[in-house]
Amino acid sequence: MTAPGTLVERIDAAWTALGPQEQRVAGFLRARPDESALYNAAELARRTGVSKATVSRTFQRLGFAGAQEARDLLRAQRGAGLPVVVDDPDDAVAAQASRDAANVQRLAAETDRAALDAAAHAVAVARQVVVLGFRSGFPVAMLLRQALVQARPDVRLVPEHGQTLGEELVGLGADDVVVVVGLRRRPASFDDVLRALDTAPSRTLLLADPSLGPTPADWRFDAAIESASPFDSYAAPLALVSALAGRVLAGLDGAGAARVAAVRAAYADLGELGA
Repeated sequence: MTAPGTLVERIDAAWTALGPQEQRVAGFLRARPDESALYNAAELARRTGVSKATVSRTFQRLGFAGAQEARDLLRAQRGAGLPVVVDDPDDAVAAQASRDAANVQRLAAETDRAALDAAAHAVAVARQVVVLGFRSGFPVAMLLRQALVQARPDVRLVPEHGQTLGEELVGLGADDVVVVVGLRRRPASFDDVLRALDTAPSRTLLLADPSLGPTPADWRFDAAIESASPFDSYAAPLALVSALAGRVLAGLDGAGAARVAAVRAAYADLGELGA
């Protein structure tokens, strides 16, 4: 029988075939799947109170050649977005800041400025802008909409809470722009959404990360999300959102400045913002 993909799935499938000592190792791994990539065979033997031979035998029963192959699987799963501890830095904050800085520098080096200006101009002059984000892409999309709506009218964030997407894609015209934020661990329907937008008359601006393969879009910009922590980093996607929104505002000239002033006056009239 082919072993299931994840470490926990392999342990569950093999559990009844494991001996008591092997179950001690497997139980330890199952309780800590997010950090198991940190431990070699010797460390696992020490932590579980069994011999290295027992650890090796446990991994073989789980379908691995050894502890290193299991660690490689966990690292690959981290590369696919699964929260797994693969490093244990002495200073987690410094390590994260260093990785964030590297991601932002990569964004600066790889972003096509002419394409970004063209996409920003399309967003600025569009009849309406629809901003779409799923899962981890949703808060990024929400922040983009929050910025754009201060620069221009008719910016919608979809889908609304509890609603489906189909009705939001009906009626889009050639003068509309749909901004899609699709970051790692996208929903299964993501490709279907992009294909539907590809057949629509509107234009599509895609903000993604390099893990996404070739996709139909009028413009696409990638931002790295690699992280020193078990969770992806959104420093570079947010930098991209800020840069895009800034170019949109700059392209609107006086109209953008007038709307910013009007929004500021509305805040004051309503007493919505504090100091």
